Amino acid sequence: MSTDHKPFRVLFVCMGNICRSPAGEIVFRHLVDEAGLGDRIQIDSAGTIGYHAGNPPDPRMSETLRNRGYTISGRSRQITPTDLTDFDLILVADEDNLRDVRSLASPGQSLDHVQLVTDYCSDHDANHVPDPYYGGPSGFEKVADLVEDACGGALVSIKSRIAE
Repeated sequence: MSTDHKPFRVLFVCMGNICRSPAGEIVFRHLVDEAGLGDRIQIDSAGTIGYHAGNPPDPRMSETLRNRGYTISGRSRQITPTDLTDFDLILVADEDNLRDVRSLASPGQSLDHVQLVTDYCSDHDANHVPDPYYGGPSGFEKVADLVEDACGGALVSIKSRIAE
């Protein structure tokens, strides 16, 4: 494998960047590392609001993921217009996030790479990842189920894009 390849960059986005998008980042990083593609795919997450900037993932989301064997990492940040050009694929949790991310685009800027994370689900019939913040443990489990499904599908898609 040549070392001069630019890594494929993936950004997960939700509203506050403490539940859904960090779950995407954490699960996807795990899958990418397991596939031996950590040098070919870079992963980050962001929120459409900056209210939680600098905070770690929500403790309830962290516990849910830790119980599934994931290593918890990351700090919340707000998405920027530059992210629209810096990332090859931007996966958003719901239609509100999609609208908010699209509003950052310059006139005429292509946004084909901004998609709903659930577009990559194969085992779940869902059109968004629900925000679990104000709910109980079952909401965090549902987020983890959807994110695991979508991340698996996204990895298959990305592998075909970066294949030499």
